Amino acid sequence: MKLSNNKILITGGATGIGFALAQRFIQENNTVIICGRRESALREASDQLPSTITKICDLAIAEERVRLFKWIAKEHSDLNVVVNNAGIQQWMSVSDSNFFQRAKDEITINIEAPLHLVSLFLNLSSLTTIMNVTSGLSFSPLAKVPVYCSSKAFLHSFTLSLQYLLRSKNIEVIELIPPALNTDLGGKGIHDSAPPVSDFIDAAFEQLKEGKSQITYGFSEAMLKAGPEELRKAFERMNPA
Repeated sequence: MKLSNNKILITGGATGIGFALAQRFIQENNTVIICGRRESALREASDQLPSTITKICDLAIAEERVRLFKWIAKEHSDLNVVVNNAGIQQWMSVSDSNFFQRAKDEITINIEAPLHLVSLFLNLSSLTTIMNVTSGLSFSPLAKVPVYCSSKAFLHSFTLSLQYLLRSKNIEVIELIPPALNTDLGGKGIHDSAPPVSDFIDAAFEQLKEGKSQITYGFSEAMLKAGPEELRKAFERMNPA
């Protein structure tokens, strides 16, 4: 992926990893569009990154995903990079009374939305790169967030297939595989002891410069390289009896 002179859409770009990506891409001389469902978060992001273009879009609603694509196709037809970053993480148990509804909400944002956006934006002739954000938990799940881990495992598998399927179209597909980072994913304070997002972004851009298609850091690098026995031990450490 060339790191400058792109026009980039980042879903969920107002906070966390998405905002950090937007900040770094702007530093690398790119035009960045971020979308999200909360106007207040988008406004705050725009105040910090004045050159950012913002668009309100609730990715849980299929019609809004279609409207987002039509707006891009009309107003920003030179967009060439889509970053599927938006995601939610629900701490829950299968025995919770509202488990199924919360699981459906998570599946909609973490699986349905990126698949839908991929299918839509493949109709944009300028598209050169798709970046899907998965997780180190794609490989060894944390049972307290069972649907999140499963959804990221799905997106990891889909991204591998997408790399193969889009090769003939000369569309590059990159998987960004973060470990737990100090963000509000899952709730405020849960990841306060995790590494800072800035460290991950620095490492990610070094790997992008090297032309890597799977971007890892720390725990996620170890999980990507792990064999069955190492993955079993990692699961046991994260989910003690």
